[in-house]
Amino acid sequence: MLRLFLRDFEKIICAVLFLGMAALGFVNVVIRYGTNLSFAASEELLINGFLLLTVFGAALAARRGEHLAVTLVADRLPRLLRAPVFALSVALSVALLAMSAWFSWEAMANIQRVGMRSYALGIPAWYYQAALPFGFALTIIRYLQRAWEEVRGRAHPEVPDV
Repeated sequence: MLRLFLRDFEKIICAVLFLGMAALGFVNVVIRYGTNLSFAASEELLINGFLLLTVFGAALAARRGEHLAVTLVADRLPRLLRAPVFALSVALSVALLAMSAWFSWEAMANIQRVGMRSYALGIPAWYYQAALPFGFALTIIRYLQRAWEEVRGRAHPEVPDV
């Protein structure tokens, strides 16, 4: 059970986020059209939900090898050069993700330090930012897992979830 959870962590997070966001959007529409009022915090929650969904969705795509890639140049290289170019692309991707994790951690610490609060709910704004560094770190892990599988020749196209 734990192994399944660790393997599919980002799938679970994305599913829970998406279901929560869909339910919140539905409730907001019903309230707006039923009472002519609006659930003001829904915009704040939905925007931050989309942000988290994007980061954890990127981890899911990294694990499956489904990130957007332009392989025109790499496909035309001689076989001898493909491995070094692949290693360079992995190193640059991991470096970019590591910088994103670090900067999002610094942004969260800064938001916490200045005591910024969210505009609709008035909760500490760093609550929304807290998952981002971990999402980027998870994307690094999943990206390296996929790269390792490709190097070992064990990468298989994932069967899409139905």
